[in-house]
Amino acid sequence: MQQDALIWLSILLLGSLFNGIQGDDNNPPTEVKRCSGDKPFPLEVRVHGCTVPPCNIIKGANVVFEIDFAVNKFITSMTTKVWATTLGFITIPYELPADVAAVCPNLMYGAYCPLYPTEDVTYLFIFPVGEYPEIGVKIEIYLIDQDRDTVTCFICDIKVKKGPGASKVYELNYLN
Repeated sequence: MQQDALIWLSILLLGSLFNGIQGDDNNPPTEVKRCSGDKPFPLEVRVHGCTVPPCNIIKGANVVFEIDFAVNKFITSMTTKVWATTLGFITIPYELPADVAAVCPNLMYGAYCPLYPTEDVTYLFIFPVGEYPEIGVKIEIYLIDQDRDTVTCFICDIKVKKGPGASKVYELNYLN
């Protein structure tokens, strides 16, 4: 009887372990590209609602990125830098609000700065998409530490699109 209970307990534990390894089915990994040079690449990136770029992004909305990365040195602070390239040759910095650019307050699962070498953490990056033309854009996302070293970097292609209600025209009648 005890042996049967141990076998069932072992099967349940193994099932739980394999279920945890599968990850979050709601937000599967997104196929992102490496930045140029020898910059560290994230362990995994999940762009909510997108697995294969270009990711369709609604202008005026926020896009949720979960960025898993490992650190290789002692880090006390980090900031997010975004560069946007369109038409293949026009590259500009994409300004972020300070609270969005700050990485440490947006670490997930109880992680916080300072970070120590070999730690792997997840950063919740809420990317605000402005009212931009409907075009394809290559965005490069860099996490930069207190020494201005790149902690991780990746490229994701996006396509800015109108929202579902964007074609509606509202008319205000000030005469009544």
